[in-house]
Amino acid sequence: MRVSAARNDEGRDGETVHGSVYTRHARHVTLKDVAELAGVSVSTVSLVMNDKKDARIAVKTQERVHRAIHELQYRPNALAQNLVTGSSKFIGLVTDSIATTPFAGQIIHGAQDRAWKQGYVLLIVNTEGNESIERQAIRMFLEYKVHGILYSTWYHHEITLPESLKDMNTVLVNCYADDENLTSVVPDEFNGGRTAANMLLGQGHRRVAFVNTTVESPARAGRLAGYRHALSERGIEEDPSLIFAAEPTQEGGRTVAESICASGATGVCCHNDRVAMGLYDALRNRGISVPSDISVVGFDDQEVIAAHMLPPLSTVALPHYELGASGVDAVLSRPVNTGDHRILISCPAVYRASVAMQGNAR
Repeated sequence: MRVSAARNDEGRDGETVHGSVYTRHARHVTLKDVAELAGVSVSTVSLVMNDKKDARIAVKTQERVHRAIHELQYRPNALAQNLVTGSSKFIGLVTDSIATTPFAGQIIHGAQDRAWKQGYVLLIVNTEGNESIERQAIRMFLEYKVHGILYSTWYHHEITLPESLKDMNTVLVNCYADDENLTSVVPDEFNGGRTAANMLLGQGHRRVAFVNTTVESPARAGRLAGYRHALSERGIEEDPSLIFAAEPTQEGGRTVAESICASGATGVCCHNDRVAMGLYDALRNRGISVPSDISVVGFDDQEVIAAHMLPPLSTVALPHYELGASGVDAVLSRPVNTGDHRILISCPAVYRASVAMQGNAR
């Protein structure tokens, strides 16, 4: 059966005639429309569309069905399919504010890229911490029968999981819940701190200061532990006078500069790039040059900051893109959540111009 070209004749109630088949502009094409045009039953169309090999449908019949689908531009009703299969090609992402945070927004980028490559679409809701919006978003995701949900925060910390997610295929990204048996994908803070210290120790520095945050977090504990481990690996005794606490802001870096200068440190590991920026400012005001007088390493690799400082800042990257991508991998693999299961993502070194060999340091 050859499908005739559409005519311009107008049928009842604005219907356009396609051969002997009427399709309303005001509604979606249905399986019944496809079946009538192909001259087969609705069940046959369904079997062809779902590629049921054991149905033994003649090749010519299959060709007629595919031509009818193409002619009518039929699109399956995704929601109806979800009801039948109990799942969908959607993955939900509930976030607090990563969509409006430039560097953490890479979590979305990574998750979206990985989901698309696996044939899934990412549905994103940025709640800005509004619990009402969060509840509505989760309820909508459940109604759409999403394959799974990523629950993510813009910085790494412990969270209280919404009750409605406890029985879902849920993966935490850049956060964790100690009292829940859930998979969480988080940065490897310990090895990140170790990497930062080794960027200086590897250039011959032995008096390496560490500026830690005042905010309780996995980053505060993990990075300090990694710094200490790097010293121990090289046989360097820890000097408590080289460990400082500062607010994780540019002003925090400014306020700690005087103490760092008095400590005799030749290199400094900063909690983040903003602290390093403030330290740069204060050192410059004192006539101290980076890196010829003192070497500086940051953390986060906020490109809008680190890459544009003078000199460009050597730092350790928070792997936001990889966190999002690995979160999707975990949702699709449906890991067995027995006890705390954390997937650690490495934080790579990013070398720029703020570190010099100890021979050039004061």
